Amino acid sequence: MSTSDPVESAVVGRLSTLDRFLPLWIALAMAAGLLLGRLVPGLDTALGAVKVDETSLPIAIGLFAMMYPVLARVKYEDIGHLTGDRRMLWLSLILNWLIGPALMFALAWIFLPDEPAFRTGLIVIGLARCIAMVLIWNDLACGDREAGALLVAINSVFQILAYALLGTFYLAILPGWLGLDTQDVQFSTWEITKAVLIFLGIPLVAGYLTRRIGVARRGERWYDDVFSPKIAPIALYGLLFTIVILFALQGNAITSEPLSVVRIAVPLLAYFIIMWFTSMVLAKLAGLSYPRAATVAFTAAGNNFELAIAVSIGVWGITSGEALTGVVGPLIEVPALVALVYVSLWLRRRWRWPSTSKGSA
Repeated sequence: MSTSDPVESAVVGRLSTLDRFLPLWIALAMAAGLLLGRLVPGLDTALGAVKVDETSLPIAIGLFAMMYPVLARVKYEDIGHLTGDRRMLWLSLILNWLIGPALMFALAWIFLPDEPAFRTGLIVIGLARCIAMVLIWNDLACGDREAGALLVAINSVFQILAYALLGTFYLAILPGWLGLDTQDVQFSTWEITKAVLIFLGIPLVAGYLTRRIGVARRGERWYDDVFSPKIAPIALYGLLFTIVILFALQGNAITSEPLSVVRIAVPLLAYFIIMWFTSMVLAKLAGLSYPRAATVAFTAAGNNFELAIAVSIGVWGITSGEALTGVVGPLIEVPALVALVYVSLWLRRRWRWPSTSKGSA
């Protein structure tokens, strides 16, 4: 992209090598997992020897590794000072907790009415609001970092409080109201709650304590400029590790039905595009500044695949179609949202979007 704006001139250059080629690393992790599954007989038995709740210890470690670094980067101490723009907060809450889950529910039933496991996996993803990669997309799109930290924290808390209830609503109650068949979807509200508390609640507490202690002992500058960048790659390493293991166990299902991955990818891609454009238009109409509009759009369009994978494994098992759906998600999300970063920066120039919100100081 050629532009005279120095802020936008090096979008891809601001990505680390790991981030820049993440779709490639995910594809390689998938291939490595498929190869590992063929070369190592009895892998499922070995992985299940030690468990955290109903999740094998290696997978649990990978899931924690995905969550903890992101939650340790959130500036929890600043949250109380960032709630002044109520338009942004209300718009984000409506997009994340009303429109987003409802849209994914609709897409899941439209595209996968005959695949209950994949359909359920998509709905689980739709309920998992983004708290991880959104920080990268937000920075690349010149969004508001402080607002991003606020929305990440709010989404984290909301997921702990409401995820299981919303899961029950979208997986059982709403389909019943609409006359849709849900007899082939088996789940426990408590199992979903337990998975969220373990795989989101524990990393959230650990991240909060890490920041409080680190800033108190070494200072905020050291924490943000030295410590945070060092632990940030751990999240992506955890994601790649988890993908390797899951694809090792899902190998037969994937190689025998490759079109299943395509069927999962189509509604996901539609979701990212619809949610992002809807969010940007509503933010523009609400009079939000470009930085805050971009933050709202990327937090609404992205999803917390780490949590979705954790819930799917904890409730339906590591070899389930729900778990496979969660793993396919990042492969589609990464290139889609990188492309939307460029679209976002183009809209910033095309619409001559102001850098401050209407009515703000």
